[in-house]
Amino acid sequence: MAKARTFARWLIAALLWIVVALCLFLTLVPPFLDRIYYRGVETGHFDGQRFANPDGETAPAPALAFVFLAHRVASATQQPLWPTSIAVARGRPPARVGGQTMKVTWIGHASVLIQTQGLNILTDPVWSDVAGPFGIGPKRVAAPGVRLVDLPKIDLIVVSHNHYDHLDLATLKRIWQRDRPVIVTGLGNDSVIGQAGVPARGLDWGQRLVLRPGISVVVTRNHHWSSRWFADRNRALWSSFVVTLPGGNLFFAGDTGWGDGKWPAEAAALGPVRFAAIPIGAFRFKPGQMAADAHIGPRDAIRVWEGLGRPWALPIHWGTFRLSWESYRTPPDMLAAMLRCGGTDSGRFTDHAIGQSFDIPAIGTPPVSPSDAGIARCRAEGRFDQFR
Repeated sequence: MAKARTFARWLIAALLWIVVALCLFLTLVPPFLDRIYYRGVETGHFDGQRFANPDGETAPAPALAFVFLAHRVASATQQPLWPTSIAVARGRPPARVGGQTMKVTWIGHASVLIQTQGLNILTDPVWSDVAGPFGIGPKRVAAPGVRLVDLPKIDLIVVSHNHYDHLDLATLKRIWQRDRPVIVTGLGNDSVIGQAGVPARGLDWGQRLVLRPGISVVVTRNHHWSSRWFADRNRALWSSFVVTLPGGNLFFAGDTGWGDGKWPAEAAALGPVRFAAIPIGAFRFKPGQMAADAHIGPRDAIRVWEGLGRPWALPIHWGTFRLSWESYRTPPDMLAAMLRCGGTDSGRFTDHAIGQSFDIPAIGTPPVSPSDAGIARCRAEGRFDQFR
């Protein structure tokens, strides 16, 4: 009995020390990990210290981020099963695609290769196996659709923000050392990328970089947040991009929530969009959830597609790293179901296999606009309840 009481006292003391250590960690470590990535004048979305969405804040406080991670770990056994690996038929894109022809290859997650006008454009390149610092984080379940050695010479890279599943320093360094591409990103991310000895152009929303006559990169608004170390949240800007091109523009949404929903039309105002890469995954952080403030799910992805003028589009940000609750195939399957319920042919906005190259037709008559009433009716009838 005495031994049991002694053990209980030691256990209580150990738990108290763990609580104290955790409190010290939450108090001391986050400020230590804070970083200043950008200094500049105040704007409508920068207060001199941190960036913000003008339509509302999304970044979680560091303590909430720890709570979120703890919840993810605690609920891991309750989440729908994901495959540990996906077979990928790796592609070998051509060296160049000239003129008005446009060829697209999904590398995986938010990494997309777009080839047109003799340019090779790459979005948020991530070839690492783990999306996180020190090899800690979500592991890739699908290999990159193109091996780095088979990747054609890259001319332009756009980087949407500094989360590890979008800004991969190791990958950027390898491509830079090989190809010396132009790298365009939002303010402050150029400082993060510079840590790897790689130069990048950091631009604010609305600013552009001219690549050649008629072709330029415009940094455009979306709705997200940024952080590499919890405490440095919103020290760098998040963004989408428009690449203006003869015959129709390219739009890359980056990583985004819906926000005020005005930003797709702002991008479309720069010229007709021929092709768009739009995220559809990591939208369910608890059972039954249909959207998250920092991410768009299939329904809001359709609204983004609508705001862009219903171009040919590739659903991205799913099927590579597990970031949330939904099943592996839920995002693209739900997207197709919602488009059908809205009375629209999903051929213009449908998933493609990782590594598969496909051509984007010239701009023509857009498809019929999806019916919000049709989608709402299908939802009320429970047709989407099958998707976990």
